[in-house]
Amino acid sequence: MADKHTAGPLKSVRVDALVVLKICKHASSAHPQTVTGQLLGMDVDGELQVTNSFPFPTMEAPVQDDKHDKHDSASGAGAAPRAKANTYYQTEMVRCLREMNVDANSVGWYQSASLGNFLNTNFVENQFFYQSSLNERTVALVHDTARSTSGALSLRAFRLTPQFMAAHKEGKFTVESLQKHNLTYKDILVELPLTIYNSHLLTSLLHQLDNPAPAPLSALSLSAPMPLAPNFDSLDLSIDLFLEKNCDLLLESIETHYSEVNNQQYYHRQLAREQAKITAWQQKRKSENQLRASAKQPLLPEDEWQRLFKLPQEPSRLETLLNSRQIEQYSKQIDGFTASVSAKMFAVNQGLPRTEI
Repeated sequence: MADKHTAGPLKSVRVDALVVLKICKHASSAHPQTVTGQLLGMDVDGELQVTNSFPFPTMEAPVQDDKHDKHDSASGAGAAPRAKANTYYQTEMVRCLREMNVDANSVGWYQSASLGNFLNTNFVENQFFYQSSLNERTVALVHDTARSTSGALSLRAFRLTPQFMAAHKEGKFTVESLQKHNLTYKDILVELPLTIYNSHLLTSLLHQLDNPAPAPLSALSLSAPMPLAPNFDSLDLSIDLFLEKNCDLLLESIETHYSEVNNQQYYHRQLAREQAKITAWQQKRKSENQLRASAKQPLLPEDEWQRLFKLPQEPSRLETLLNSRQIEQYSKQIDGFTASVSAKMFAVNQGLPRTEI
């Protein structure tokens, strides 16, 4: 019976409406700070059904000097899912839910975001912790609080790809490791289709709320606007409120990309300098050995350069991969925000060609 529920890869995610409301309430109450929480449910024939959730307590962010941590607005909350301090809290919560006959199987975790700014080291480490230690068949739900304020719910489900999991287990993100696993910035995450589920009883209640009792004839007004009344909202030329913020985030990610490129160039310069020293030392040692051989003296070891010289360590490409994926996401969001406005601006500026009859 267990093989039936766990055979095959995960195909989709189904989230109960109550869980969605819990996540939205938790994220909106702390916006713009990052919040995280636990997801509970079960895996049924390749569909991950999320039936319950509870939030993680917020942790204080540790003091770190890494300059890349500036992209993580709340590193303490981002690291909460894998923090040892929350182990007892999670265990007690799961025990209490199990006593109440509620699904207590861990199926992943959730995190809030602002305009898609969630691709960082904490997010990847949390999902790797869940897929490698707790349960391989887990997902990470990302709720974008800022985008949801416009009226459309933004809730997405992600998993780490097998290529990235294999590279992360080795602990190296060098050029050789990326080529070995055929890993690019597009192969870090895979998004699963997500649906929101309502019980039949809740669906019946919603249908009753959508159809109120008819008003008496005396309350009807003939002056009410018709369904096809003139509407000038579609002629509004105002730019999307989030476009400017997205552009700022995109520029910040591009600056981070240039910083990573400079670090890689510095590494290659240091490596070339050390290799030139090693080559010069080897040539000198070979000439010395030739003179000693002609004088019938014992030769000196030619592999002594490994003790005298130390090659610089290649920096990790993980931050570069994550930042490249983040730039791609910002670009797609900006493209979506400007799609509707660009057509209106072209029409106003006579950018569209006129049709002659």
